[in-house]
Amino acid sequence: MKKIEINNVCKNYVTSSGVKKALKNVSMEIEEGSVTVIGGENGSGKSVLMNIIAGLENADSGSVKCFAKAGLVFQEADTQILGETPREDIGFGPSNQKKSREEIKKIIQDVLEQTGLTLKADYPARFLSGGEKRRLAAACMLAMDLPVIIFDEPYANLDYGGVKQVNSLIKKLHDDKKTVIILTHELEKCLALADRFIVLFRGEKVFDGSAEDGLKQNLEQWNIRNPLVSYTSKDQLVW
Repeated sequence: MKKIEINNVCKNYVTSSGVKKALKNVSMEIEEGSVTVIGGENGSGKSVLMNIIAGLENADSGSVKCFAKAGLVFQEADTQILGETPREDIGFGPSNQKKSREEIKKIIQDVLEQTGLTLKADYPARFLSGGEKRRLAAACMLAMDLPVIIFDEPYANLDYGGVKQVNSLIKKLHDDKKTVIILTHELEKCLALADRFIVLFRGEKVFDGSAEDGLKQNLEQWNIRNPLVSYTSKDQLVW
């Protein structure tokens, strides 16, 4: 079984107030074809770790071995959309890979169907909904045949319909044996999809196990909302 292997990764940043330790000796293995949810509050190190896995940043120490190139779907999917329409946008990657015109045409059609965007193929990309834009960003990763896809806060600013669209895509990617990593603090929207649940807190890995076991943890100590808890006030939690 192929794996993404992360061993004792450290990453520091120099800020005006001193050195910020973004990641502190983080280690984990992520199996090919799995869906892994990495939870954590803002500033926990989630995005830094994923930028390192995707090759956008280098670790200061430690090692990362990824069995294939990873594609990253950013929280602000608009920044990844280059084409005027989904059809045009999806075609950029295969075109840069020097595919033939017929190959590109087939790839575009296949990916549109996989991501449920066929009816919006020639629709102005800037007018797509938030969920559709995230599906389009993922479609571009699929068009380049990237087997590892990382979603960074995929539910941000989405309504219920958008959440359903993104989750439908994630389930489809899982069924197609893609390796999916979801970075989020909104566990209630995706934990049911997870084969694995990891929590980062202040740059350290503090939990690594099943979603079921994760829900038994006191997630609030890491500033994450537990989907099984009803919050009636700031100071009262009801199970």
